[in-house]
Amino acid sequence: ELYRNKNTCGAGPVLVALEPGQPLLLDCHLGAAPLDTPLNITWLQDGHSVLEGEGDFLRTLLNGSLLVLPTSVDGRTPHGVEGGYSCVGSGPFGALTSRTVSVQLATLSRFHKDPEAHVVPLGGAARFECRIEGVPTPRITWEKDQEPILSQFISLPNGVLQILGVVKEDGGAYRCVATNSARKRFSQDAVLTVTTGPGPAQREVVIVAPPQNVTVVQGHPAVMECLARGGQPKPLVSWSRQDGKPIATDVVVLETNLVIPNAQRYHAGVYVCRANKPKTREFVIAAAELHVPAPPVILQPPQTVSLSRGNTARFVCNSSGEPPPVLHWLKNGQPVRSNGRVKTQSPGVLLINQLGLDDAGYYQCIAGNALGMACATAKLSVIVREGLPSPPRHLTAMPQSSTTALLTWERPEHNSDQIIGFSVHYQRSDNMEYQLAVNNDTTEYHVKELLPHTTYTFYVVAYSPMGASRPSLPISVEMLEDVPSAPPQLSLLSTSPTDIRVMWLPLSSQHSRGAVTRYRVDYLDQVFSVEVGGNETQLTLRELQPNQAYRLRMAAGTGAGFGVPSEWAQHHTPASFNHSMVIFAPTELKVRAKMNSLHVTWQPPPNHAQISGYKLFCREVVSEDMSNERASPDRERVRRMEAHTIKLRKRVKHHEVTSLVPDRLYEVKVWAFNKQTDGYAAGWKGRTEKPHDKVSPKGNPPPLPPGSVKATANSSTAIWLRWEKPRFSNVRIINYTVRCSPAGLRNASLVSYYSSSAQEILLGSLKPYTRYELAVQSNGVDVVGPYSSTVEESTLTDRPSTPPADLQLTALDSSSVLVSWHPPRQPNGVIVSYKILYGSNLSQPDHLWNNLTRDGSAMSAEVSGLSSGSRYFFKMRASTEVGVGPYSPVKDVYTPSKNYGGRGAWWAGENGGGTICPLVAPLPGSRCPGSINAPSRRV
Repeated sequence: ELYRNKNTCGAGPVLVALEPGQPLLLDCHLGAAPLDTPLNITWLQDGHSVLEGEGDFLRTLLNGSLLVLPTSVDGRTPHGVEGGYSCVGSGPFGALTSRTVSVQLATLSRFHKDPEAHVVPLGGAARFECRIEGVPTPRITWEKDQEPILSQFISLPNGVLQILGVVKEDGGAYRCVATNSARKRFSQDAVLTVTTGPGPAQREVVIVAPPQNVTVVQGHPAVMECLARGGQPKPLVSWSRQDGKPIATDVVVLETNLVIPNAQRYHAGVYVCRANKPKTREFVIAAAELHVPAPPVILQPPQTVSLSRGNTARFVCNSSGEPPPVLHWLKNGQPVRSNGRVKTQSPGVLLINQLGLDDAGYYQCIAGNALGMACATAKLSVIVREGLPSPPRHLTAMPQSSTTALLTWERPEHNSDQIIGFSVHYQRSDNMEYQLAVNNDTTEYHVKELLPHTTYTFYVVAYSPMGASRPSLPISVEMLEDVPSAPPQLSLLSTSPTDIRVMWLPLSSQHSRGAVTRYRVDYLDQVFSVEVGGNETQLTLRELQPNQAYRLRMAAGTGAGFGVPSEWAQHHTPASFNHSMVIFAPTELKVRAKMNSLHVTWQPPPNHAQISGYKLFCREVVSEDMSNERASPDRERVRRMEAHTIKLRKRVKHHEVTSLVPDRLYEVKVWAFNKQTDGYAAGWKGRTEKPHDKVSPKGNPPPLPPGSVKATANSSTAIWLRWEKPRFSNVRIINYTVRCSPAGLRNASLVSYYSSSAQEILLGSLKPYTRYELAVQSNGVDVVGPYSSTVEESTLTDRPSTPPADLQLTALDSSSVLVSWHPPRQPNGVIVSYKILYGSNLSQPDHLWNNLTRDGSAMSAEVSGLSSGSRYFFKMRASTEVGVGPYSPVKDVYTPSKNYGGRGAWWAGENGGGTICPLVAPLPGSRCPGSINAPSRRV
């Protein structure tokens, strides 16, 4: 019947043996209390549905239990019945899953170890041992001459028989008997021969059967054996724990052995057997460790809650087990997918923000390790109160730029006068959801910092004092393209003295930010430009000069324009034809950082047929803040190592760089080479691991992490971090280590560490308007604990550090100029406005210049009312809500005279020189696009 008492997903064994000739009944324990309505029960075997009558050995009963029948037609149990069984109950409110029970056929193996014959003198000690495995665990007994042995012998649960003070009548044939529900097995006979003469005198005490390291699953018996002999009278045997704790009172002493009938976690540890020679100080010891793995147990189950729509649900689930269990969450029997609204703060905490009706259901915390699984269930009810606003209407979304979209909507039809605000929600195709709060006095919002050329789905929720409305109908929109954020990776070679073949790899979608429609290659001794289509991956420049140095770069372009060009690369055309070439960089360079080494792997470049091998170079990157430190011997060893570049064979695709220093920043470069030339290098930069947590020589466990870690932004460059001591600790905490890194980044070189003896620290020298991930660990004497769960906090907004980027001036006609720009590279916040200053007199103070202000989302402005045939100077700066940033460098532009009839575009140079370039045809003798041997420029 359904398990209704607790919200754990059923108690009982995690392993069940199917005994020959016996049916097995599996109850469906779902752990929901109380169940509102009966659930429709289905069973799964190893994750697959169990069909009624499958294999003639499975039957689903009316009460939801599963009956496993004992035999098939031939009287033998079918092997297909073995596996992991779980049940799923579904109903109107949701679905639940039980924990998994492993069903195995009852089996008994052959003996892995048979007892061995012994010759023992009168008064000595004999020991026999056998080993066997079975499901369920077999019971071990002993027989002498095929009769059960007398009770005065010591029979241990681990299959050992001890006979102390042997007498003549103990001689005979001994055998081990193993029994379980599968069958009974007898070991081979082992003969004990008792000699009547005096045995060899042994004065020294010896432990002939010392304790062995053993792993015993929780709930099973455990044995620590210790059999000693030597000296007269016999040795005195005593036991202790290495950690100094007293031996538990439920441990049974059988002569000189320890027997734990029901092993638990508190029994685990190192046990020491000490054998003393009576009336002397002579002794010997032997030690062994008892490890007690345990299946998971839910210590703190999540609680059933009823919340209004729009609130936040928080479920907490704590578990224990050995090894520590891995925890995950289910909703209605399916894994919970994290996104911006649903997320796990730590493995045991599930947060659901902005609750909606779809969030109602059963939530289950699942804890599992190698020994089994435990689960707990909580029910979430989402309440819809009377008088709530109806959903916002007629939501529209219009992209304003590649990163900004304008959302507009109409107020709800019902209870609109009760609205206190709106929330805007949007998510990408990867299901990451974000939300923003909006005042109740507006029905539009500019959503910024979106990804170019990415589809977003938006919806809006209205709020009144009583709660949240249902979401508006969602709407999806694709953001505009932007210029690529990175240039293609460039490779060059010459196939003759008068040409250069330019090759590149297509950009990833992350860098292209749109559909790449064209590539532009700039090359010079003079400046020339050539464009090719976006589906091309190479271009050959012909009719060049032999034995000449050329500089080349390239940029990719989308419908929004060209992105940043690559760095200038130099290539020398050969004096006469040879097979020299510049080779692509190796691909898929990956570096796995360890404490004292870097494991480097890569794949061959596309033109790998022409290479002879690889070269690898590694150096430590010494930053400015380390430049004044005294050089350590470790650092000097690394620098000596750096002086040599490693050559590797063509077949090699990995290499381990060793003898490095922990927690240092290194740079790695790998390139291919042949007899003529070296190729381009693939690079990596990152840190080696910090030293591993130290283990106390006394065996003390590490301290727990601090609790209640809270972060508060103090300024644009500082964050206050506070925490509390762990509630329990058997280690004295001497200080704390704080880990700080920009949120979402996985570059080890950007992680910083700070030390504090107090329970707070002010982290300074941070970047403005940047979100940081922070965690704290406790440090004892020679022992370091784990880090706490991560908290996030953003530094405050500051004024921009840099001016608007890429200021461009274009004369549209004789009286107007188009000013275009990009946001500052270091905005330090949300840009709220741009200020443009312009004038014809460069020496005038700023307040006498003409000024023009544009919204922070603008990227261009048209300045009109200018004089024809004049030179104008422009500069601009950006502002956040905190203040204004620096001005850009001054640029100038000439407006054409009115007597020039054609409407053209005016190119403005950095030094003020320019040329009128008509839009229809180039002027004779001009350096405009289309003229012979003239550089092509974007105008």
